[in-house]
Amino acid sequence: MSYLSVSTWSLHRLLGPLRWTAWDEQARTHVTHIQQEPETLSLLELPAEAAKRGYAAVEICHFHFPSLEPDYLASLRQAFQDAGISFDTLLLDYGDITAEDPVRAEADLALIRRWIDAAAAAGAKRIRVIAGQAPHTDDAAIKLAASRLTELAAYASRLGVQVVSENFMALTKTGASCSKLLGLTEDAIGFITDFGNFEAPSKYAEFEMILPSSVSVHAKAEYDSDGLPDEAEFRRCLDTLKTARWNGAIVLIYDGPGDMWAGLERIRRIVSDYL
Repeated sequence: MSYLSVSTWSLHRLLGPLRWTAWDEQARTHVTHIQQEPETLSLLELPAEAAKRGYAAVEICHFHFPSLEPDYLASLRQAFQDAGISFDTLLLDYGDITAEDPVRAEADLALIRRWIDAAAAAGAKRIRVIAGQAPHTDDAAIKLAASRLTELAAYASRLGVQVVSENFMALTKTGASCSKLLGLTEDAIGFITDFGNFEAPSKYAEFEMILPSSVSVHAKAEYDSDGLPDEAEFRRCLDTLKTARWNGAIVLIYDGPGDMWAGLERIRRIVSDYL
């Protein structure tokens, strides 16, 4: 059965500062850039709030974590347990496992492993790892990504966490490159289908190529300047789920203007027909 989930990206103007990870080429190390946002809801309060609003699960972007200290991660795990909902996926929004610079590649792999540790400590079922920034036409890069994702998946599996990737960033820009990657990783990793990351008009057919391997769908509509979704286009995306007889987490994504909970409710009304 499909069920309703929400990403913290859909609430990014409510959860406090965003902590973006970047690679400093001159210093040859990772740095964190802080983007100030108001905190009207803490991350520890989110599970209870999401449950109250009828969500069965939450996905948390890595830049919303205010701390990776063991006590904080244990508190987050407990918050999900108390709320009775699932911490489905930690969304790691940084990392290039296809980087040609060996120093950068090794540093990114080490950072990803630290986030896998954090996912396990916080009780996340999965962690999303970006497949790479190399061009989607680069077969050697796809093979390298597949090898490294398989290695990371083995590391995560020992901690009870599943590694998943997504049609996100350059390497997985097309259904064909996603399918090639998934073929090389076999059953080692899962996948996420994001409605906003392929291009029309081919994207609907591309969804069907990767949905069988996907554990969740990022249900992202096209929004106008008032934050209103293009319902016809959004339903065309959602209809691919029916065609594929797909079941899993439908994760609501809203990044338009105005009240973010209200924006989520507008797309939730449409998605409810597909649960």
